[in-house]
Amino acid sequence: MPIVIIRNDHKTMAWKEALLKADPELEIYAHDEEHDPERITMAIVWKPPHGVLSHYPNLGAIASFGAGVDFLFEENSLPEGVPITRVVDPVLAADMSEFVTAVILAQLKNLLVFKHIQPNKKWLPMEYRRISEVSVGIMGLGELGCRLAVDLVRFGFKVRGWARSEKDIDKVSCFAGEQGLTSFLSGTDLLVCLLPLTPDTRGILNKGLFMKLPEGAYVINVARGGHLEEDDLLEVLEQGHLSGAFLDVFSREPLPEDHPFWQHPKIDMSPHVASVSDVNSVVPQLLDNYYRLQEGQPLKNQVSTSRGY
Repeated sequence: MPIVIIRNDHKTMAWKEALLKADPELEIYAHDEEHDPERITMAIVWKPPHGVLSHYPNLGAIASFGAGVDFLFEENSLPEGVPITRVVDPVLAADMSEFVTAVILAQLKNLLVFKHIQPNKKWLPMEYRRISEVSVGIMGLGELGCRLAVDLVRFGFKVRGWARSEKDIDKVSCFAGEQGLTSFLSGTDLLVCLLPLTPDTRGILNKGLFMKLPEGAYVINVARGGHLEEDDLLEVLEQGHLSGAFLDVFSREPLPEDHPFWQHPKIDMSPHVASVSDVNSVVPQLLDNYYRLQEGQPLKNQVSTSRGY
């Protein structure tokens, strides 16, 4: 049961080597290596070229290298009836929580502002905010959002969470559905987006949502670029309703050099690095599902095609 790896970056061979190190008996090919597509039973992918999966008529499973699978549901030629799996990884969740917590603390203590004014050689002391003074709202309470919420509670933050369905997290004020969204937003000082990208959540970070946040709120998007209406963010920042934003993900990556985000004084960015799949943690998950596929057992972390995650 051969495996093919299909990625859009330079990491294909590194992942192939890691999988073979874990199981030297694997028959595994990089997409650009010579192989027979009809023999491939499992494709492990990250943002594959459109249409490429249709070349494999006998797939038994498609596995994402990461937690996200939205790129697969943008694929018009996605094989019907083939189960899709994603990574559910405590290392990814911990990395994301650490990253977002660092951004929040930097924002509270004005560290990002000081970095901006440093080239101007200005000595400009500013009042900072304390953890106890702000409320952090997390959109998306899956594994990543739940881990962040628990960690922020331990830090002493007031934490709110919103999801499509009801959630129960100790010491977190949880809201659900359209009926709970406005109440959730109205009490949120720092908004963190950790939603999966689906047709329902695409463009959810828009002017209508931003205006429901308190004046001076701060927005952090570490989920997917497709969640954000970029022109709406620029407009609301210009109006002064939001104090700023930190973005790790974008609708086009790498971000074009002429994009207005690069020079915007109220936007800070990172190049989609908030949480990156760890080989040592992910390889066992991929192989576990490969062995399950061989034995006809149910696959773990299978994606709902109706929900898109």
